[in-house]
Amino acid sequence: MARNLIAVIDDDESVRRSTSLLVESFGFRSITSESAKHFLDSGHLADTSCVIVDVQIPGMNGLEFQCELATADPHIPIIVITAYDDEETRRRAIEAGAVAFLAKPFTDERLLQTIHSALLYKKGGVYTA
Repeated sequence: MARNLIAVIDDDESVRRSTSLLVESFGFRSITSESAKHFLDSGHLADTSCVIVDVQIPGMNGLEFQCELATADPHIPIIVITAYDDEETRRRAIEAGAVAFLAKPFTDERLLQTIHSALLYKKGGVYTA
């Protein structure tokens, strides 16, 4: 069985790198992008099982990307991450279909649990936070 491909989109190189390494330590494959446009142009959309995207990224922000991805492939679950957690942004992300909204910093265990929930959600399982 092929390992799942998790895309990590964050403009902060250290966050992108550490999150990618963490995802790989869980046994998944990962790709990284510094922007939503870079990811959408990468050719990896069809192979992607889950996207982890920061809210504050240049160009198309994480919430705008979420809407764009829902049009391109509505079956890819999205985990939204942010260092600037506020209730309005959280509400907008969840209402737009994010399977989770995580405030940075998050624990390794929380991210792993969230990825598993997102992949279960993709397979039509019941997602519970």
